[in-house]
Amino acid sequence: MPPRAARHAPGRPSTPIEEYAVLGDGRTAALVSRRGSVDWLCLPRFDSPACFAALLGGPDHGRWLLTVPDAVRVTRRYDGDSFVLVTTYESPSGTAVVHEAMPVEDGRADLVRRIEVVRGTVTVAHEWIVRFGYGAFVPWVRRVTDPDGRSAIRAIAGPDSLLLRGDRLPVAADRRHRDVFQLSVGERVELSATWSRSWEPVPRVRSIADAIDRTRVQWSRWARSCAYQGPHRAAVVRSLLVLRMLTDNQTGGIVAAPTTSLPEDPGGVRNWDYRFCWLRDAALTLEALLEFGYRAEATGWRDWLLRAVAGSPQDLQIMYGADGRRDLPERALDHLPGYAGSRPVRIGNAAVGQLQNDVLGEVMCALHLARHAGLEDTADSWALQRRLVNHLELVWREPDRGIWEVRGEARHFTHSKVMAWAAFDRAVLAVEHHGLTGPSTRWRAARDEIHADVLAHGYDADRGTFVQYYGARHTDAALLQIAQVGFLPADDPRFVGTVAAIRAELEVDDGLVHRYRTELAADGLPGGEHPFLACSFWLADALARSGDVTESGRLLARLVGLVNDVGLLAEEYDVAGGRMVGNFPQALSHLALVRAVYSHDCAVRRAARETRPTAERQESTHALHR
Repeated sequence: MPPRAARHAPGRPSTPIEEYAVLGDGRTAALVSRRGSVDWLCLPRFDSPACFAALLGGPDHGRWLLTVPDAVRVTRRYDGDSFVLVTTYESPSGTAVVHEAMPVEDGRADLVRRIEVVRGTVTVAHEWIVRFGYGAFVPWVRRVTDPDGRSAIRAIAGPDSLLLRGDRLPVAADRRHRDVFQLSVGERVELSATWSRSWEPVPRVRSIADAIDRTRVQWSRWARSCAYQGPHRAAVVRSLLVLRMLTDNQTGGIVAAPTTSLPEDPGGVRNWDYRFCWLRDAALTLEALLEFGYRAEATGWRDWLLRAVAGSPQDLQIMYGADGRRDLPERALDHLPGYAGSRPVRIGNAAVGQLQNDVLGEVMCALHLARHAGLEDTADSWALQRRLVNHLELVWREPDRGIWEVRGEARHFTHSKVMAWAAFDRAVLAVEHHGLTGPSTRWRAARDEIHADVLAHGYDADRGTFVQYYGARHTDAALLQIAQVGFLPADDPRFVGTVAAIRAELEVDDGLVHRYRTELAADGLPGGEHPFLACSFWLADALARSGDVTESGRLLARLVGLVNDVGLLAEEYDVAGGRMVGNFPQALSHLALVRAVYSHDCAVRRAARETRPTAERQESTHALHR
């Protein structure tokens, strides 16, 4: 029968965000719960409409369940440094292991799953509910024969097709496909779902065992380039893998998260679509990857940037689609009840049209680090940077919406001014240290003017702290980046005082800080939010840069301990509820973890050098020069 609208699902308890693991192929990602339900999957790209959207509603909005329903113990892990998920179900009668992955670099959009019994006998439940258009449309579903002569189930609606193949296929009942069966030790069932255009022929079958093995090997090979061997290696490597997984392997664009509308406060309205490439987040991700030796990603991202922002500097956006698209209109999906009843469910992001004067600072810092790592500018890349910096001269004095994209009044955010300073600073360094051409004298004058302006209007001398915006009396955790970009030395009393003020005003639990006080910032939205994990790692980073390695190390251990059982972090952390909130997994949280570990390790090495006897330090210095 033809597609028709899906029914509204009744309310149900939402699976805790930290109960999800992520699978990814470098083009899109799936969220699978501990109990084996794929509750979110957009195909074929991160920002495509979801075909499994139970994450933001219920089973009737689409999911793919493969589980042992009577399991009394469920454990899971990634297979080494990969995104092959291994889940073990222990039931009273037996034990089953599920391997699942999204194969990488195979030119297809697949999700493969294999369940095998390793002890006794288990009961397996399998349910396949496809709902295209973010759960809005029940597709036309029929049995087909694939080119290899195997029976399959094909769901079609509009341009989309999803094909289910396997050793055992479920049967249709009440507009879904279900199956319950038993497997004994040594028996296995393999399943695959493959997306294709609805007018294309059914794709050929591929070996699931080979796909799983190849995916494990390719991710592991990439991870081996990380030479870090410190105490937080597992968290660092997993975070780097997340950042790579969120990087489109065709375009080089880096999305902020693979999800939309996971709330900053369950039941509230602060629900945003993060499946796009913020220049800021992508630039910070690039810095994190470069600090751990990943140079190829720098080239890919720079080329993506050139394509995405091509045109007039005044048309620069703060975000783009992973393919460089500029048009990202925001609208609400009224048919979805939202995660934990959090509405509206949004797709697109209206912040795309905001002026945020900090963005070019992050971009120039990332490109400066790439230059320092040996990545030479092309004529086009430097010409682009020159045009953008020259345009910043015209607009840095204007009020903007800031790093947190407030939907209230535009203001002179101190952080935005600091990052504008950083943009001019890196432009000057490009000319004076790297031999590129540009009006460094003029840029230096702009840099100095901004520095003086921030100290005159963004610093409260009476309280000994920088403030969120000119004229404010409260702080903002983004000010922790003042030392990261070199606006002031980390041991400058004005920065030290700011760190202390942020801890006094925004720290709600050991190391966990809010971005800002929502009741003071007038950000244009009702309700509040929870401590922001990236800002919490920025606090540990700032303490390390200030020389307090004991405290930074203690907070770092506390924060790294918040990752879920497979090493993933969301955007925020609800202290009272002991749960993650916000979009998941969040690139900004993972890159802040990586950079905080890097800063802490640098500070530890620096402290060790400074405490060595003078003669030993001199001998070490001589050895470096020999």
